[in-house]
Amino acid sequence: MSYNPTFSHKIFEFPFHKKLTALAFQESKNVNDKVSWPLVYIISNKSIKQAYIGETTDVFTRISNHLGDLKKKELEKLHLITSDQFNKSATLDIESRLIRYMSADGVYKPKNGNLGIMDHEYYDDKKYSELFKKIWINLRKQDLAKHHLSEIDNSNLFKYSPFKKLFPDQVRALSRILEIISDGKEKCIVVEGGAGTGKTILATYLIKLLNTSIDDLLDFDRRNYDKKIIKYIKQVKKNFSEPDIALVIAMTALRSTLEDVFRNTNGLRRDMVISPASLSRKKYDILIIDEAHRLKRRLNLGADIGSFDSVNKKLRLGKESGTQLDWILKRSKIQIIFYDKAQSIKPSDIPEAVFLKLVSKAKQEKSFVSLQSQLRVKGGKDYIDYVDKLLNCTLSGKNKMFKSSAYEFEFFDSLKSLINKLNKQEKKHGLARLVAGYSWEWKSDRDKSKFDINIEKIKLKWNKKNERNWIHSDNAKELKEVGCIHTTQGYDLNYAGVIFGNEITYNPFKNCIEVNKKNYHDKKGKQGIEDIEDLKQYIINIYKTLMFRGMHGTYVYVCDKNLRDYFKKHVSIFKTEKAIKIIPLNETNPFRIIPLNEVEPFINSVPLYDINIAAGGFSALQQASDFKWVELPKPYIAKEEYFVCKIVGESMDKKIPNGSWCLFQKDPGGSREEKIVLVEHRNINDKDFGAGYTVKSYHSTKAVNEDSWSHMTITLKPLSTDSKYKDIILNEDELSELKVVGIFVAVL
Repeated sequence: MSYNPTFSHKIFEFPFHKKLTALAFQESKNVNDKVSWPLVYIISNKSIKQAYIGETTDVFTRISNHLGDLKKKELEKLHLITSDQFNKSATLDIESRLIRYMSADGVYKPKNGNLGIMDHEYYDDKKYSELFKKIWINLRKQDLAKHHLSEIDNSNLFKYSPFKKLFPDQVRALSRILEIISDGKEKCIVVEGGAGTGKTILATYLIKLLNTSIDDLLDFDRRNYDKKIIKYIKQVKKNFSEPDIALVIAMTALRSTLEDVFRNTNGLRRDMVISPASLSRKKYDILIIDEAHRLKRRLNLGADIGSFDSVNKKLRLGKESGTQLDWILKRSKIQIIFYDKAQSIKPSDIPEAVFLKLVSKAKQEKSFVSLQSQLRVKGGKDYIDYVDKLLNCTLSGKNKMFKSSAYEFEFFDSLKSLINKLNKQEKKHGLARLVAGYSWEWKSDRDKSKFDINIEKIKLKWNKKNERNWIHSDNAKELKEVGCIHTTQGYDLNYAGVIFGNEITYNPFKNCIEVNKKNYHDKKGKQGIEDIEDLKQYIINIYKTLMFRGMHGTYVYVCDKNLRDYFKKHVSIFKTEKAIKIIPLNETNPFRIIPLNEVEPFINSVPLYDINIAAGGFSALQQASDFKWVELPKPYIAKEEYFVCKIVGESMDKKIPNGSWCLFQKDPGGSREEKIVLVEHRNINDKDFGAGYTVKSYHSTKAVNEDSWSHMTITLKPLSTDSKYKDIILNEDELSELKVVGIFVAVL
């Protein structure tokens, strides 16, 4: 038996031409009673791969406007997507999803601008998410879409799409960047953010935004644009109506990937993604530089030194002193530089000291922007900080072991077991890859018959040289090859298996990481380094970067014994068979368990959730057989919004005694002030509930102006007789990750 709480929908097709009038809709009985509702539509021409996606509450006026738009005259078909349960927020969300997925699907290139692509939160959003999946299935049946959503989710075209949704931290950064460049004057903006903070997504979004006409950006039926962003973008367009703009990528693999993304995006071109050396050919109004920490200086360049010197000579820079950063500063009016000092991995990278001067100057000139929210790794900032402390040997006290119900971080004693686990994740989720540090010579580059890595009689090869898209290659999927830092930096994986080689060890007497230069086989990565501490920092940066690739999990295998023993003290050890946590149920429970064959969801029963089991998100629990269903005691009556949880701990004992079974209602929206709430946030680590969840009293402070309001802070207060429990305070930058799962109703 399954419970599938989704809404129905219908898709209607019409020819798109000037004879299409209100009468045509009225004559269609099935459509006429839906056109006064919010709906989503697609106007398309498959022969030229063009489509426009929109939403409206006035389909007659909206389509008439499109028919009068010369830019849409080549479109031929109109599809209306309707549902009795649509509202404005839902259609905005589904429109946004359609733009994102259709742009990456490849059947059409959406003609839309990307200004309004953001998340939309609304009541029953999980049901509408399920509805979108059904809509997509029907679009595939009608040849409006081709690939499964899961395929698109893992594709580079989706992950780096300029139509990707922006999160609040990125929107804030976008607004600030536009404000800084709105006067059209020469300046250098530095955007600093760690791994997984959304730098590349913001960079591609920004270049699409700046290269789209103001008319195409401002969708006349939309009312949810940020007024400040509109103001700034109009000013930018006034100063740069058709800016000469490019995205500079120093890394070959990532540059190739983004070239493909731009080639498949309306309004962008493949030649807008350039290497630093391309700057010798022309000047630009605006340059956006992603992964700037990988820009090069004249050191350890090997065969590339001739072309490097040629650019320096052409730009009249010093042969020894000119760097790729100098090229960028000299050949553009405005520079927007995305930088992370922790991802510099070899001596040829421009030194941190150079960027520190640039950052200092940017701060003085108020052209410095930071990205702080962790958007990639589901383990959140806790995991990022933990890995940093693990590799710098600064773990202490309660921080000695990382635990998260939202993220798999495991140590493997056996490489075979790690590969088996990765294979399972690859079959289930895709993008599960094996990566490693430079502890093995690259023999297979010279002799294809040879293997590079031999561990526990398992023979593996490094990724092929100059592989354009190793992440999605068959050898990578089959775990026959191991990715190095150069083929994986800048990419997202679902799961990463990281092999620590014999170039890195642990000194138990000094409590520090040490490196063995002889066992480090990146020749350009160690040539000319005299201070072993400098090499150590590069190697640590490599492993940190590799450990930040996996969105849902990181699995670790360590070759060196001392380092292996150190990791086993701080990383959960993988066990072949894991016990499944069962909620204890007995005759003293205040409710009756309903046998599965008698369950009528939300009629005679409500679901019983275990907070830890549900840590992947309550929305994932869609099968009735996945959990117990209970009959509520009087006077409570089953409702679709209700669920039951057991609450442990003393932090709320004034209202909820330790061990109480409690009834919650799914958050209906509206004011939550002073209500007791069950919330989820990746930065919460409540000892009573485990990482990610807590039950507390909700309090917020707001910033209010004439046009709108926003949360400044949210405080989650304990209601306890024990003073050791403290407030959990979430600041503005952290609020985007907060999810109110339920509102407390009663102790049962």
